[in-house]
Amino acid sequence: MTQETLKKLAQLLEQDQFELILPENVQPDETKIEGEGTRGRDIRLVYLMNDAAESFLVFRNARMTGEYHSEYQGQLQASMNRQADGYVLVVRQGATVLTLFFEDLDLEVHLYEYAYTGHFWVKKYEYLRQLEYRLAILRDKRDYLGEEYCTEEEKELSVLVEFPPLNYCCYPAVPEKYIVPRENPWIPSEKAIIYMKKLAVECRDVYFEKMLETYRKRPTKFRAKRIAAMLHKTKHAAVVDRLTQKLQDATKEYKRRSPGEALEKGYREVLARVERRQEELKKQGIRADILREEPFTIARDSLDYKLYLMIWKERRGNRITEIEEYIC
Repeated sequence: MTQETLKKLAQLLEQDQFELILPENVQPDETKIEGEGTRGRDIRLVYLMNDAAESFLVFRNARMTGEYHSEYQGQLQASMNRQADGYVLVVRQGATVLTLFFEDLDLEVHLYEYAYTGHFWVKKYEYLRQLEYRLAILRDKRDYLGEEYCTEEEKELSVLVEFPPLNYCCYPAVPEKYIVPRENPWIPSEKAIIYMKKLAVECRDVYFEKMLETYRKRPTKFRAKRIAAMLHKTKHAAVVDRLTQKLQDATKEYKRRSPGEALEKGYREVLARVERRQEELKKQGIRADILREEPFTIARDSLDYKLYLMIWKERRGNRITEIEEYIC
């Protein structure tokens, strides 16, 4: 057990987060596990779960006594002590107590390709909201797991969560109640401005570069929103497309989540149908991108495996999209 792993456990408990993934042979009811039915098994504790990573703190050779309430949402009290043959973690969920006996604690991480992830919770300029979402989960991966779990390109891209014209300030991908605000949200970081200016130079967008420099010198909410509006203009499309491509290149070595053996055939059939539709649109001169919404691989959730076609259109100098949904 390392100090870093202990720090991650303490971080979860301080945030009142304690979601266990129990071994397959244990079948709890909807609210709790009782007794010692998990003796001598590895038990996972959810750490960071998003489209970029599924990570867990793993209690090795563990057994559990007391009660575990999987739906508990309140404050936690926890303490841990060393024993001759391992450790004891006591967690109080309100009036009930759970005790975990274990030999060691490890971090388990699974990384996934997320540059083609699509979640369409908020409408209008969906392609910018998807960029915002992907950059946000990338930054979470970097902040919670560490830079060793990011490619060099991802490390550079992760600074863009501090660029208000593209982050949740202007293009939130999730409803407002799920947003965790940043301090001084309308002020960009120097690294974010440098990255965007470099992108503008690559795309030979001189006017966009000049606007970024003005925003750097006088970072007001008005200027941030003005640059945000420029991002959906066709005349600055190269900047957005180049940024999207950079994210795809940065994540291409990661594996795609598998829908599982039971769903793989259905997924392939639906994918073939979506690709035929994409080809039809291409013949009409219409661009359409295929995106995916995937359930978690290890901590299975209730999401369906979905595919989307994001169909690009132009209206009065603006790039807009229409979304077609396909359930596998």
